[in-house]
Amino acid sequence: MAHARTRFDDSGREPAQASAGPAGRRAARDRARRLAAGAVAGFPYLAALADAGAIFAAAAASATLYRIVTLGGMPEVEAATTVGLVVAAIVVIVAAQRGQYGRDGYAVRGGQFSRALTAWNFAFLCALALGFATRTSAIYSRGAVGVFYVAGFLALFGTRRLLIALVERAERAGLLAPRRVVVVGLEDAIAHNAPRLDPRADRMEIAATIALRDSPASLADDLALAAATVRMLRPDDVYIVAPWTRAELIDACIDTFLRTPTEIHLGGETLLDRFKDARLVAFGGSAGLGLTRPPLTRLQRVEKRAFDLVVAALALVLLAPFLLLVALAIRLESPGPVLFRQTRYGFNQEPFRIFKFRTMRALEDGATVKAATRNDPRVTRVGAFLRRASIDELPQLLNVIAGDMSIVGPRPQAMAHDQLYVERIARYARRHNVKPGITGWAQVNGRRGEIRSEEDIQARIDHDLYYVDHWSLWLDLKIVLATALGLFGHENAY
Repeated sequence: MAHARTRFDDSGREPAQASAGPAGRRAARDRARRLAAGAVAGFPYLAALADAGAIFAAAAASATLYRIVTLGGMPEVEAATTVGLVVAAIVVIVAAQRGQYGRDGYAVRGGQFSRALTAWNFAFLCALALGFATRTSAIYSRGAVGVFYVAGFLALFGTRRLLIALVERAERAGLLAPRRVVVVGLEDAIAHNAPRLDPRADRMEIAATIALRDSPASLADDLALAAATVRMLRPDDVYIVAPWTRAELIDACIDTFLRTPTEIHLGGETLLDRFKDARLVAFGGSAGLGLTRPPLTRLQRVEKRAFDLVVAALALVLLAPFLLLVALAIRLESPGPVLFRQTRYGFNQEPFRIFKFRTMRALEDGATVKAATRNDPRVTRVGAFLRRASIDELPQLLNVIAGDMSIVGPRPQAMAHDQLYVERIARYARRHNVKPGITGWAQVNGRRGEIRSEEDIQARIDHDLYYVDHWSLWLDLKIVLATALGLFGHENAY
């Protein structure tokens, strides 16, 4: 009679055979695993303590250094360390609530700067508000506070980068063991899900794979054997793989493994591959799957709007003489208005009027708009220079002030082109989940100018959606800097 099939990752033997080795060797492996598990469990506390210690030390050091330089003597640092403790406590609480102290949060280097900067700015503003409310802010030197702001952030960011390096080294040395997983499910479902499980990338070890027979008569026996295997292997997780339409099978698996000391996970349907941030949420009186999140949280929207207003206002003031010269050159070369206005779709696919310096003799804004091409006869001589250097986009600073656009975001297409792409490409409309920008991630990566093929628009959408899903203030700063450095570097800008 056929039985459920079990594959073991380590030795390829059944549990009874695997236990035939020396008891001392098994005990040593168990101790090593317990030590590694203890290190993983204690890591969040170590990370939080490292953050708090770095901020506290930066507060004391910055106050001491500032007073020595300005007054030439050793100061009392009690007030500064009090501020350090308050800011450190807020940073730790914010990071803990966002789940940033887990081992996974220190597994990759990307995004650390923006996460640290967001937590630091929030904590610093809270500390300033607390000082104002308690009327204690007057006892702190503004210079010392400024030094602490810079030194504290550098200490926080540097500490987190150091911990990332230590985690990487510990993983290579085997000091941080991966999570051990037993995969249980129907054979076809296991084979279908196998490419989606990457043990190395996900820092896990597949301890065993148990294929259940697709027969109600044998299910109880198969699950009894699976439970015995899980008890013997002592994995961290059991990963159940079965079509969600097989509710009875899934319920039986869950009931079986609830009796074992492991975490139980239900493998997702292929639909969820489109939604990497799907999570379980309470929706009314029942539980549901939240497939998407707002592209920006409320705090991030405030940060981005403040960044837009500051950059746009400064740019308009500093560039005012230059903008007047450009306007004069346009007027002298050809008749017509200096500014060209065209209807585009913005946030939430709401139409707005975009401003640009006029670079063409034609002023198209209707159901049919012909995109600019290389050596386009409609482009004026002044317009060709303005388009090549993207100077024609500078009047959109007014759109930023008005709130229709952002400094950085997906570039808005002419309405006629936008409607065409929305109908042809399902993902395209997600670009409207954030405000359009004067420059964007696609543009600084060379995806600008004429769209000649399906591959061109798909690549541009890929970059735009990467920006939507990975926004940070640091990414905006990087894009603005890359735009400024590459004004004349794009051969397909015409």
